[in-house]
Amino acid sequence: MSTVVMADEGGGTVPDGSLPGATASGATASGAVLLGAVLPRPVPPGAQVTEPAALPGGARGQRESAARSAVRPVRFVALGDSLTEGVGDPVPGGWRGWAALLAGSLAPPEVGVEFTNLARSGALSTDLTTEQLPVAVRLRPRVAAVVVGGNDTLRSGFDIGRTARELDATLRELSLGGALVLTACLPDPGTLLRLPQPLARPLARRMRALNTVVHALSARHRAVHLHVAELPWTGHRRLLSVDRLHPSAEGHRLIACGFHDLLAAAGRPLGPAPAADRVDPSPGAVADLWWMATRGTSWVAERSTDLLPGLLGLVAVESWARLRGATDRQDERMDLATASAIGALG
Repeated sequence: MSTVVMADEGGGTVPDGSLPGATASGATASGAVLLGAVLPRPVPPGAQVTEPAALPGGARGQRESAARSAVRPVRFVALGDSLTEGVGDPVPGGWRGWAALLAGSLAPPEVGVEFTNLARSGALSTDLTTEQLPVAVRLRPRVAAVVVGGNDTLRSGFDIGRTARELDATLRELSLGGALVLTACLPDPGTLLRLPQPLARPLARRMRALNTVVHALSARHRAVHLHVAELPWTGHRRLLSVDRLHPSAEGHRLIACGFHDLLAAAGRPLGPAPAADRVDPSPGAVADLWWMATRGTSWVAERSTDLLPGLLGLVAVESWARLRGATDRQDERMDLATASAIGALG
C-alpha cells in the first residue's frame, strides 16, 4: 500500500482523516493512506493580490486558475525497498525515513509538497517495474526517488544484467514523464555487518557491480545522484540502526540533507534543510544482542527459504576460489558481466 504525506514548510501534518474525502481511518477511495495535509499557504512575498470582484468573470477565472497553478505543490514519489521505506527511523505507527524527511524540504514554504512513498521492505528491482512504477507513472511526479538493488545482491539468482535492465526501464519511464530522478549508490552490507571474509567479499563484489550500474544509469538519465556508499557509516555507529544494516534516525536525516544539498547546488527552489528533531543514543553491544535475540533470528528465519541458501552458496564458491587462489578471477568475471550489462542497454 502506498503512503501519502502532504508536507508543509515545517514538515507538519494534520490528523488522519482530516482531508476532504478521507474516511475516519484516513483511507481514500484509491486505497492510499492520508497521513497529513498541506497547511494554509501564505501569499508569496511581493505578490500582487487583486480582489476577484474587481475583475470581469472570464478574466477573474483565468487569474484564479493561474494563481492555483503558481502554488501547486511539488509531487514527490519514492520507489525502492526498506531503505526508502524508512526502516531504522521509527515513528508512531510505522517508519519515517530519509524520503519523508526530504519531502518537507523539497519546495519553498508557500508551495508545499505532496509525497507518496511506494517503497516496501524486501523489494527487488523487478518489483519496481511490475508493481511500483505503474503507480508512480500515474501520479506524474515532478521529483521521483529510485533507490533499490540491495536485496538483489543478497539473492542466489543475482543477475547484474537483469538488475540493470529493470533500473534502466524505471529511470527512463520516470524521466520521460518529466520527473527529476534521485538515485543513490549503496554501502557494502558485508562491511556494515562485519561479516567474515568468505561472505563479505562476494557481497562486496556484487554491490560494486550494482553501484557501477547505478552510476552509469544516473549519468544516462541525468539523475541527481548521492554517493550514500561514501557516507561515514562505519566510522559513526550512531548513523546505523541496531540491525547495522539500515540507517538510524540520524543516518536517514544525513541522507535527506545530502540530497537537499545537491538540489540546492543545482539551483532548485527548496525549503529549509531537514532539521534534527531528536537525538537517539548510539546502539551498544547490549542493544545489538537484544535485536538479534528478539528480531534478528526471526528475520533470518523468514528469509531462510531464499536468502540463506544463496548466502551459503556464495560462501562455498568463495572458499573454493580462495583455496585455488582464484578470487581475483571472480572479481574480473563480475567486472566483465557489469560492463556487458551496461553495454547491452544501448
